[in-house]
Amino acid sequence: MKITAEVRDYAANMSENERTDLEKQAAEAKKGMEEKSAEYEAMGRKLYVERNSPNS
Repeated sequence: MKITAEVRDYAANMSENERTDLEKQAAEAKKGMEEKSAEYEAMGRKLYVERNSPNS
């Protein structure tokens, strides 16, 4: 798999700053997913909820 090899090569050649930035982005993404998960739980685990119309 050529693309897999390219990704591995890219990751192996990342600078320390790039690794740090990537780890920071991953941590922010995880935090956001945890927040959305809590929101989902608070809404009764429903994907689709009814919205009030703007005129009500």
